[in-house]
Amino acid sequence: MPTEQYHEPPDELSDEVRTFARICTSLIEECEAINWYEQRLSLEKDGQAHRIMQDSQNEEFKHFGMDLEFLLRRKPVWRETLQGILFQPGDIVEHGEEAEEEASES
Repeated sequence: MPTEQYHEPPDELSDEVRTFARICTSLIEECEAINWYEQRLSLEKDGQAHRIMQDSQNEEFKHFGMDLEFLLRRKPVWRETLQGILFQPGDIVEHGEEAEEEASES
């Protein structure tokens, strides 16, 4: 079994931690695919090919979202932190600092 996603001996990790590691790896792979499609889309001149790649990128983004939701359901403090950052107008860094502080206080 490949172990690139593990920093500890896999056979010593619980099933939950191994699943968590697999989802983290999946999240990384989805993000990479989104980036690759973004680069391809910036250069593609054929309209039909562009639409196909855009559809593919949207699928990767959906998978990214599902992976992230899986992780957030297992780490409530992460969800709390992100709720203070995402979909908020204003300075992203300020929101991040405030959200982190508020989450660590609860």
